[in-house]
Amino acid sequence: MKKIILTFGISLFAAFAIHVASTNPEANLKKITNISNPDSLKEKSDLMESKINKTEQEWKNELTPEEYYVLREKGTERAYTGEFWNHFEDGVYKCSGCGEPLFSSETKFNSHCGWPSYFQPIDKSKIIYQEDRSYGMIRTEVMCARCGGHLGHVFDDGPKPTGLRYCINSVSLDFEKAAEKK
Repeated sequence: MKKIILTFGISLFAAFAIHVASTNPEANLKKITNISNPDSLKEKSDLMESKINKTEQEWKNELTPEEYYVLREKGTERAYTGEFWNHFEDGVYKCSGCGEPLFSSETKFNSHCGWPSYFQPIDKSKIIYQEDRSYGMIRTEVMCARCGGHLGHVFDDGPKPTGLRYCINSVSLDFEKAAEKK
C-alpha cells in the first residue's frame, strides 16, 4: 500500500512539474534565445574569447562542495534556503564560479518560488540556454556563458516586460552592492 501511495505521489508531482514547465519548450527556447541584432553576435564572440576552461579537479579545488554540486553537477539548492531568495539590495549578481555579472537587482522580483528570480539577464549573451529533460520534466536550463556553470532554469511565467522568470540558485551567485549615491 505504501508503495502505491508513494508511486502515486511521485507521478502526481511529475505531472504537475511537466504542466508548470513550458508546454512548448522548443518555442520557449527559441523565444528566449532569438538573436535579431547582428551586433550581439560580436558581443558573443568577445565573450567566447574570455571563456574559462578548467578541469573538474581545478573546479573542485576552487569551489565549496555546495557550489561544485550546483555549478558543475547541475544540482539545486532547497527552496527558501539560499542567501538571495529574499534579498533586495541594489547591486549586481555575479556568477560565483567566474565573477561574470549576470543579473541586476533592477530585474529581480519576488516570485514566491523560494529561489532568486529575475525577468532578464544583464545581457543575453552572458547566458547559455539548453533544453533540460531531467526528472521527467522539459525545462530550459540556464548556464553562465563564460564558465559553463549551471545557474538554474528559465520559465515563461514571469512579469512584464519579458514574461520570463529566471529561477536561479543562490549558491550560483555572488552579490556586489551598488555604490551609494551622494
